[in-house]
Amino acid sequence: MSAYLVVFRIRFINTLQYRAAALAGMATQFAWGFMLILAYLAFYRSNPTAFPMKFSQMVSYIWMQQAFLTLYSAWVYADDLTDSIESGSIAYEMVRPINLYNRWFCQITATRLAKAVLRCLPVLIVAFVVPEPFRMSLPSNPVVLLMYLTSTVFSLGVVAAYTMLIYITVFYTLSLRGIRTFVGALSDFLGGAIIPLPFFPGPLQAVLGLLPFAAMQNAPLRIYSGNLAGNDALVAMALQVFWLIVLLLAGRLAMGRALKKVVVQGG
Repeated sequence: MSAYLVVFRIRFINTLQYRAAALAGMATQFAWGFMLILAYLAFYRSNPTAFPMKFSQMVSYIWMQQAFLTLYSAWVYADDLTDSIESGSIAYEMVRPINLYNRWFCQITATRLAKAVLRCLPVLIVAFVVPEPFRMSLPSNPVVLLMYLTSTVFSLGVVAAYTMLIYITVFYTLSLRGIRTFVGALSDFLGGAIIPLPFFPGPLQAVLGLLPFAAMQNAPLRIYSGNLAGNDALVAMALQVFWLIVLLLAGRLAMGRALKKVVVQGG
């Protein structure tokens, strides 16, 4: 366990050095956040009762999504992991006395967490000080905040386990570009990154709520905003745990099979 903590710590500290990238990301997230809020505001003003979420909930949903984008989005990758497969340096990884799946999982979570730490505070500060109706609100009570934090931990685990499966496909495809584009768009659309799941038609919403995509950002963001509460929130968190276990088991199995058949530079 201490070896994996060291791997996590090294990757976390290294990622914190990319401050220029973090500033560029913050500028994008501010612009995108205000744009989304303005777009939804126009629709809400026409008929506020026609939407499944209150506008204040939508504002909190959007700002928390932008503040912790790198935790929730499946398209955030650590390119050095796939580079090691494409270049053949994966051979050095395989001879180290450490489980490769666990190592990569620690690196992925550390990268995402470090990027979130660099970006989230300025976004949150602005979100809490801008005037109404753009201002984000706090959770209704400490229990909701605790549930949100717990759900976010589960979400980070689900996203990391899901992206691990994507990395493993590079053993067979030797390129991440195609599947990265497809999976990123698919997970964003089905996970509530583009349109929150409550806006989907009822039958489709019920199906999407059972998929692993809903366990990524749909659950924690709706819990924080107050749109998902009580037993519904507990069910969503239980589904997060379920998909975390399933994706971890699937990833370990797929990694084991891939490493048994890996060929490095034709040798």
